[in-house]
Amino acid sequence: MQLIIVLILIGLFSAVIFLVFKAKPKPLPLPEIMMVKKTLTEQVAFYQGLNDAEKTDFEIRLLAFLEKVRITGVKTVVSDADRVLVAAAAIIPIFAFKGWEYPNIHEVLVYPGSFNTDFAIRGEGRNVLGMVGNGPMKDVMILSKQDLHQDFSDPHSPSNTAVHEFVHLIDAADGDTDGCPRTFIPPQYVVPWLKRIHQEIRLIKMGESDINPYATTSEAEFLAVAAEYFFEQPDRMQEKHPELYDLLVQVFMQGKKQGRFSGKLPEEQKK
Repeated sequence: MQLIIVLILIGLFSAVIFLVFKAKPKPLPLPEIMMVKKTLTEQVAFYQGLNDAEKTDFEIRLLAFLEKVRITGVKTVVSDADRVLVAAAAIIPIFAFKGWEYPNIHEVLVYPGSFNTDFAIRGEGRNVLGMVGNGPMKDVMILSKQDLHQDFSDPHSPSNTAVHEFVHLIDAADGDTDGCPRTFIPPQYVVPWLKRIHQEIRLIKMGESDINPYATTSEAEFLAVAAEYFFEQPDRMQEKHPELYDLLVQVFMQGKKQGRFSGKLPEEQKK
């Protein structure tokens, strides 16, 4: 009888160990720091604009992200350079918020190219370049490898799908994906920000704005599209959309008017 109990306990323990390791796969080895520096220097304009101390901080936080978030290739090989670009997209919008980490992601799936809403990489309707999962895909992001490299290699484009998807995670961190990231945005800017969203959406629909029309889909998509523009082409945004630019400075605490980075921590993280 005792032997049977021992065998049952061993079986239960083995099952628990299996589930733990299945749910939390061992992270991949971190990329070499010199390769990280090389990739960022050659491909990430945001990093290029930082001073030496800020670059070091960016690298440290990028590696910390890669320690916690697994990046997996689906029908494609994911290189260290791919992983660095994904992590760079994660750090860019939160760089001013020292100590803040994403609470709502544990894995990024990298597909070779575009896919459809059923995650298929063949067949019709493959017009999706990035997606934040829900349901069984909760806390998982999917990105197109082709688009990831294209966005970081084009210095004139205001688009960056990976940054877009990470901004959705920032937006969702307060419990609502509604275009108003209350974790970051100061309370006094909530109403002006929401008013600005709807003013800009009207301008886009009237053909009087160069912001991607996809921003008119919802307030959440407006935030993500506007953030792409803000981080990829800040000078152009400041010139063409000065009021929107000023509000995004307050959301992300980054911008020329108050020093590039304030290092301010969101209120919820101070407690």
